[in-house]
Amino acid sequence: MARLQKLVLTVACGTLIASCNRGADHTPDHSQPQLSASSVVAEPSAPSGFWLGLWTGPEGTSLLLSKTKANRYDVTIRSLDGVATYPGVWAHDEIEFTRAGQNERIRAGTGRDTGMKWLLEKKNCLVIRLGEGFCRG
Repeated sequence: MARLQKLVLTVACGTLIASCNRGADHTPDHSQPQLSASSVVAEPSAPSGFWLGLWTGPEGTSLLLSKTKANRYDVTIRSLDGVATYPGVWAHDEIEFTRAGQNERIRAGTGRDTGMKWLLEKKNCLVIRLGEGFCRG
């Protein structure tokens, strides 16, 4: 039960932070469904099988993907340094975004692709780079 509560809290915090990062004078877009642990949906336009919602990594890290409009996403990453949200775009079976002046790509993979011992046995993962990945299941 505690694990489910932590997951719901993480999703809620990520959604709240993403909303705050959009600016105080921005009108919220209520046309997008609110994400929760039970509302993860397959992304039909993504041929590689990407999913919207929360992905977890080791030591409390997570990745939250939410669609903002056609081929556009909010990429919210909770790292050991805190939470940050970046605008992303779907291109070539990946979500591309810029972080700290560096072009980054999120791609589908396995726990082995992450290079992280905590995720080795996982099959359903998203990988940003070796040593930075998030999985489900």
